[in-house]
Amino acid sequence: MDIFWTSNKPISGLRHFVMVNQTNKKDQIICLMVSVLDVDINLKITYQDLINSANWRKGWVDLPKIKSITKGYIEYKSIKKKEEIEKIFINEDSVFNIS
Repeated sequence: MDIFWTSNKPISGLRHFVMVNQTNKKDQIICLMVSVLDVDINLKITYQDLINSANWRKGWVDLPKIKSITKGYIEYKSIKKKEEIEKIFINEDSVFNIS
């Protein structure tokens, strides 16, 4: 499975993500996506939504800095300083598990 993805729209101001984990829930594969630049920006998406959506492209698309790190990122960080950021957990079989 491809682990490097670019969001067509900024997510909390960022666009480049890595799939760090997959879990099976019922009949779906759930992917944990984490921003390449900020681990605090992460989301869960079904694998089908990831590959069939017009919202994502496989690989990292070379974008100008202003399009890959938007003003939304600064806004997100100023809000999240006041809130608890959800921790992420990596499965033992994840390529990102280094323990």
